[in-house]
Amino acid sequence: MSNQKPTTPWKNKLHEIIYEADTPAGKLFDVVLLFVILMSIVLVMLESVDEIGTTYFSILDSLEWVITILFTLEYIARIVCVKNPKAYIFSFYGIIDFLSTIPKYISLILVGTHSLVIIRALRLLRVFRILKLTRYTSESTNFGRALRRSRVKIAVFLSFVLVLCVILGTVMYLVEGDKDSGFTSIPRSVYWAIVTLTTVGYGDIAPISSLGQFIASLIMILGYGIIAIPTGIVTSEMTRSQRNNIPKNTQSCTNCMESYHSDNAHFCHKCGERLNHE
Repeated sequence: MSNQKPTTPWKNKLHEIIYEADTPAGKLFDVVLLFVILMSIVLVMLESVDEIGTTYFSILDSLEWVITILFTLEYIARIVCVKNPKAYIFSFYGIIDFLSTIPKYISLILVGTHSLVIIRALRLLRVFRILKLTRYTSESTNFGRALRRSRVKIAVFLSFVLVLCVILGTVMYLVEGDKDSGFTSIPRSVYWAIVTLTTVGYGDIAPISSLGQFIASLIMILGYGIIAIPTGIVTSEMTRSQRNNIPKNTQSCTNCMESYHSDNAHFCHKCGERLNHE
């Protein structure tokens, strides 16, 4: 794999502005981008109000087209200034950027798809780049790592809860099935067990027998303990991650799009590509 910097200076500069927030130009770009995203979301919300959407449709539509074109140009620029376009296109932000750009174009063919531009709200996650000098970026990175490390434990836990709900639902069906209490089938009883175990309690199904109410009480108490377990798993991993030094810069690799390298790093810790230094 090549460790050479991009041969075109303007691409190098464009990458620094778009993908990094360590420079005044990069910060300004992110601030303007977030303002445009917020403006787009507000426009969609206003258009959903019948009185406003009908009266000011032409103005709202024109503004939305301007924003869509700006997002399209930004999306193209992001692809152009990286060495490996696929790394961006199929990344989380790349997919979000694409999905937030196409709804307006699709609405020309399929009526009713315009409101999908509300997906642009997900782009607000980029705000963490602007807050990189605060503790929130490192904490969000730490939280993400903790979730990834906890995924196996959480998957096992959720599997256990699912099996438990099936067993409890079946028991409640046997106890309440012959009564007029709503437990008309095992799937419906399992639904009740999930609602009760998670302490949601819609109240659309409720046991009427003494035994059924006793079992329901035990499930409610059990629910409080079960809800706390995933929190404990993730918290444990976050505590472990906090012992490591999490870099707070936004240095971005032009090849694999990896971010948050060490402050004095000259090469990407993931692919070995030389980082963009002025």
